[in-house]
Amino acid sequence: MSQKTPFYITTAIAYPNGAPHIGHAYEYIATDAIARFKRLDGFDVRYLTGTDEHGLKMAQTAAAEGLPTAELARRNSDAFQAMQEKLGASFDRFIRTTDADHVDASIE
Repeated sequence: MSQKTPFYITTAIAYPNGAPHIGHAYEYIATDAIARFKRLDGFDVRYLTGTDEHGLKMAQTAAAEGLPTAELARRNSDAFQAMQEKLGASFDRFIRTTDADHVDASIE
């Protein structure tokens, strides 16, 4: 049995300081189409996406909305993930930069 050639694709990680918009949807649809095509072409595809919940804009938006930064990040990251699921994106993992394993890996 032959081993499939690996193919790695990822979206830009979105900053969830606001709700997802049509530009995000375009990127997710385009990367999903590539991932699906590569799977059909026999590649072992790993398709990753997610959000970067750190940064000045996150802190500024949270302060303007009177929310803790973590609450803004959770609310909007959930909206990004829900949009991708509604689009039927075939991602393997939705990564948040606050996920414990991501935090641990970034320290190593």
